Amino acid sequence: MKLVMAVIQHEDEDGLVQALEEANVRSTRIGSSGGFLRASNVTMMIAVQDDQVEAVLGLLKQHCKRRTRHLYPLLPNLEARERFLGSIPVEVGGATVFILPVDRMERID
Repeated sequence: MKLVMAVIQHEDEDGLVQALEEANVRSTRIGSSGGFLRASNVTMMIAVQDDQVEAVLGLLKQHCKRRTRHLYPLLPNLEARERFLGSIPVEVGGATVFILPVDRMERID
């Protein structure tokens, strides 16, 4: 058994959760933040059998896409702002995935 932990963009959460549910894969969502833009993320915890890992990775690849965001920098003074007008494109998205071995898992009802 494996624990797939995936840090994804908040925008990708609904589509991924729906796809996991359709594949009868349970998941737990944890709100998280961090990274370059300190943006809101979601950490998905997904426990699956070893033979299901590739299918889960496929769903992550399908639903967690990279995208371009535009960053509008806060410049220190008016003179600097006058020289720089516009935004800086930054690539975000995709997923950071950790796959860990699980010795034991129990659901307690």
